[in-house]
Amino acid sequence: MRSSLPLTLLRQSATRQALRQRAPRSVRFSSTNTEAAQKKAQETLATAQASAEKFLASAKKFLGPVGEKAGQLLGSYKEPVFYNLAVAKEVVKHVYHAERLQPPSLSTFKEVYQSLWSQVTNPAALRSLAQSGQVAQVGIYGLQAYGLFKIGEILGRRQLVGYPSSSHH
Repeated sequence: MRSSLPLTLLRQSATRQALRQRAPRSVRFSSTNTEAAQKKAQETLATAQASAEKFLASAKKFLGPVGEKAGQLLGSYKEPVFYNLAVAKEVVKHVYHAERLQPPSLSTFKEVYQSLWSQVTNPAALRSLAQSGQVAQVGIYGLQAYGLFKIGEILGRRQLVGYPSSSHH
């Protein structure tokens, strides 16, 4: 994988250079930020490549034979797909930091769950829910949450039913 990735990048950069040479040149003033931007782009590319390799290795380890089969089905598209996923991950990370995004605070969680608990324990709120006809919608949401919980359990056990036995009897 390592030997073909630089070759692919070399082909892409050679294509870009050929296209740039054909395009009419416009006047561009030199900037001190150009070198810094190029260095940053190269660092980001190196980070993305390293992330793609880590992701591929962990996916193979986690998925085992199923992952190998999925990799074979992707064929020659496997490398670009994983590379693009790694680049997307890095872009999202940069946006997350640039926009100063953060998860909700503990006080926000407390407020939401206190509000939810007060509505669930209030008989008047439950009556209004039943009268408005939203009981089915709330039931479907509950069923979806339960289904996601069960899927998480199955993935955690790595087995559909029961837990894998550690010894052979």
